[in-house]
Amino acid sequence: SFYEELLSHGILEPLTAPIEGVVVKEGSCNYMAPQGISSVVKYYLKQSAGADVFYEQHVTCICLRDGKWEVSRKMGPPEQFDVVILTMPVPQILELQGDIVNIINQSQKQQLESVSYSSRYALGLFYEAGTRIDVPWAAQYITNNPCIRFISIDNKKRNIESTEIGPSVVVHTTVTFGSKHLDSDPAEVQQLILSHLERIVPSLPKPASIKFQKWRYSQVVTKAVPDCPGQMILHTQPLLICGGDGFTRSNFDGCIDSAMSLAEAVKSHL
Repeated sequence: SFYEELLSHGILEPLTAPIEGVVVKEGSCNYMAPQGISSVVKYYLKQSAGADVFYEQHVTCICLRDGKWEVSRKMGPPEQFDVVILTMPVPQILELQGDIVNIINQSQKQQLESVSYSSRYALGLFYEAGTRIDVPWAAQYITNNPCIRFISIDNKKRNIESTEIGPSVVVHTTVTFGSKHLDSDPAEVQQLILSHLERIVPSLPKPASIKFQKWRYSQVVTKAVPDCPGQMILHTQPLLICGGDGFTRSNFDGCIDSAMSLAEAVKSHL
């Protein structure tokens, strides 16, 4: 039903562009978001009956105060809430300070500590309008390069042709490269990725601008939180609960499963 709804509103479309090296599992179907994956998030926020959304709020500490949760952040005063739902990567939950440190019991802590993530780098290459990128594919999985795992000509992948907006290329590194260079100098890592990209696609023109991104917690690689139905309740009254792909798996289905599980758990405590 989630896919049907997003497809009917044009938020998702079936992926029809040629993707080289993709492994398609029997019975599965791949989709793409023409306006970018953030359009999925924006669509659901619009359904939220006027919820106020605040970005760039770096949570540092969670404490119990008079039957409510007092949440502190890097910038600004602390605020109090009746319910707190945590969906950041699991290692970041374990980094939070305050009463939450003692609220997480030993069994839960062991489960949370068992989750492992891959780390990757990503590059976005942006071109002037009218630039042509002459390759026969929209995206390609690379199997024989120590640095690059995936390249996407993003406008081709999304079936968007525009004379006003230039094309863009997205590059993802391998898991091994990401972990090896996790704490390396960003400028050196960027140059290393670009040199590998030039060897793989020598015809690629010089970009007008580049965006460099480090994903310390990219995907759950080996296992999510064991024996968890998409969420974990850390405290019941007031409710403190965590979820996300670390409690299922790192794809859209995994996120939906966790979201449904979180919603049911929160509803039963209201």
